[in-house]
Amino acid sequence: MKIYLSGEIHTDWRDEIIAGARDLDLSFTAPVTDHAASDDCGVAILGAEDQKFWHDHKGAKLNAIRTRTAIEAADVVVVRFGEKYRQWNAAFDAGYAAALGKALIVMHGEEHSHALKEVDAAALAVCETPQQVVQILTYVLQGTLPE
Repeated sequence: MKIYLSGEIHTDWRDEIIAGARDLDLSFTAPVTDHAASDDCGVAILGAEDQKFWHDHKGAKLNAIRTRTAIEAADVVVVRFGEKYRQWNAAFDAGYAAALGKALIVMHGEEHSHALKEVDAAALAVCETPQQVVQILTYVLQGTLPE
């Protein structure tokens, strides 16, 4: 099963899920989590821009190639909203995955439940921790509950 891990890039939640699911038959993909590389990929490859808008525009489009392709190939999309829920790329990824009919798991703290209620409504599961994601994936693959 292919899992795409989207969203917040400032903590090690992806590593926790990958480590916790190491005994499951899963493959993982994710966006580029090197913030500088993600921001500057467009101008590094396609050439410099004088205006910040076009600098960001080039990077966003190159990143969209990776993101859209990975979401389309995924069986399950996990989207993590971090402490600052205004992560527009995560919201886009959740909406895109839902529009494609992908199984969507959304992860965020309770403090963001109201702000993300529409995103949560599109998800098949809403949880708060990487361990819960691993438990969901284990149940889906093996039909077993946590001990």
